[in-house]
Amino acid sequence: MPGAGTDKTRKWVAEPAPCVILVEPQLGENIGAAARAMANFGLSELRLVNPRCGWPSREAVIMASGADRVLDQARLYGSLADAIADCHFVVAATARGHDQAKPVIGADETARLSAERVASGQRAALVFGRERNGLENDEVGLADAIVTLPVNPAFASLNLAQAVVILGYEWFKLKTQGALPFSAPDKSPPAPKEQLLAFFGDLERELERIEYFRPHEKRGTMTVNMRNIFTRMQPTQQDIRTLHGIVMALVEGRKGPARGGLLDGPEAEMLRGLLAQHGKAEVVRADSPVRGLARLLRRNPTDAERALWAAITADRRFATLGFKRQTPIGPHVADFVSFPLRLVIDVTPDSEDGKAADARKHKLAWMGERNYRIVQVSAAEIGKDVNAVCETILAATTS
Repeated sequence: MPGAGTDKTRKWVAEPAPCVILVEPQLGENIGAAARAMANFGLSELRLVNPRCGWPSREAVIMASGADRVLDQARLYGSLADAIADCHFVVAATARGHDQAKPVIGADETARLSAERVASGQRAALVFGRERNGLENDEVGLADAIVTLPVNPAFASLNLAQAVVILGYEWFKLKTQGALPFSAPDKSPPAPKEQLLAFFGDLERELERIEYFRPHEKRGTMTVNMRNIFTRMQPTQQDIRTLHGIVMALVEGRKGPARGGLLDGPEAEMLRGLLAQHGKAEVVRADSPVRGLARLLRRNPTDAERALWAAITADRRFATLGFKRQTPIGPHVADFVSFPLRLVIDVTPDSEDGKAADARKHKLAWMGERNYRIVQVSAAEIGKDVNAVCETILAATTS
C-alpha cells in the first residue's frame, strides 16, 4: 500500500542518468540522505570515494528511508580519479571559485549538458565534496566544468544531500519536461449562470428576512458586492449545491424547519403571548436560557419591532448610540436597549392579557431599579408615525 508519497507498486525509474560521486563523505546520515534524493529524481548510480564513516553504514540506511536500491548498488573507490575513469563529462559542485579556468554553470545548465552526453551514449558524473571543506583544488581540476548555485555569499555552503537534491531536481525536471506526477481532477463542472442566480435569489431572500440589508438605500450596492464575491470564486456546480445547503441549514436549524423559523407579524405577537402565559416572558432564574430566548425573539420580530428597528438603523442620528434589539439584561430580554446610555425602549402591543402585563411591569421595574431609563412606545404609535416615535426616543437620549 503506498504511503507518504512512496509507492512500491510503481515501476522504478532506471533510465540512463549521470552518476553521483561523493568524495570522502564524513557522515553516514548524509550518504543516506543523498541516496534518498537520488531516488526521488531518478538517479540510481552512487559512487563513494573513501567514505570516512565506514561502509556499509547503518546510519545511511536509516536516512535513506527506503532508497535501499541506491545504497545496495553503491560502489567504493580509492580515489576520485578511479571513480571518474570511465566517465566522459564530469561536473564538480562547489561554492568556491578555486581560481581555475573552467566553465562555471548553474544547475539547469548542468542538467542540459549532462543530458546531451548521456543521450549520445557517454557517461556523465556529478561530483560532491566533503561536508567540512568540499572539494580540493586538484579534485576540481579533474572536472570539465564547475557547477555552483545562486546562494547567500555570506553563507554559501549547502548540506551535502541538499546539493544533491537540487541537481537531481533539475535533471529530472529536464527529463520529464516538468510534468507533475498528478493533478486535481475537476470533479464537478462550472456552475451555469442559472444555478448561480438561483442561489443568489435564495440567499438574498433569507438575508432580507433577517434585515441584513440596512440601511435600505444601500441594498443594491451590498447585493452587487456579495454577488461579486461568489462570482470571483468561479464556483462549480457542487460548490453551489454545498453553499445552498449551508444557507438552508442556517435558516432551518439542525433539525429542519421544526427547530424554528421566521414568523410573520401576527404569529410573532402570538409567540410573545404564549411565552407570557407560560411564564417565559419573565425569566427569573439566573440559570434560565435567556440568551436562547433572546435569539428566538430577535429572529421573530413583530411588525412594530421590525418597523421601529428599520427606522432606527436608517436614521444616522442613532448610529453612535449603540442600540440593540431583543437583548438580555440580566434575567430579562429588552425589546431595544442602549447599554452606553442605559436606555431601554419597551414596545407595548395593542392588546395584552393581565398576566403578560404583570410580567412586563415586573421586568421594567427590575430594570428601573438598576438605573435603566425606560421609554415606552406602543405598537399603534409606531404604526401611525414611526418617525415621531424616533424623535421621542432621541429626546430621551439627551435628557
